[in-house]
Amino acid sequence: MSTVTRAYLDQRLAVAKRCSREAAAVATVAAAVPTLASVRKLPLAKAHINPTGQALIISTVAGMAYFIVADKTILSMARRHSFEEAPEHLKNTSFH
Repeated sequence: MSTVTRAYLDQRLAVAKRCSREAAAVATVAAAVPTLASVRKLPLAKAHINPTGQALIISTVAGMAYFIVADKTILSMARRHSFEEAPEHLKNTSFH
């Protein structure tokens, strides 16, 4: 019989948080570079996107990436621990 300990769950949660933060950091850089470059080079963007708009674009993309990666992490963990891979004592769902 396999039991899940509190330490195991804490470790998995820490890994999921770290992955989400890393993805948010990468997405921030990926959004910041083209946003800031376009504001500097394109006249239309320069005229219509103020610093507040730039910050809003960058933070929105970073936030979306954070939640997308968190969702993907949860789904991958759920697939990994699906019914087929569950321990035998959890597979027996019949009532006796």
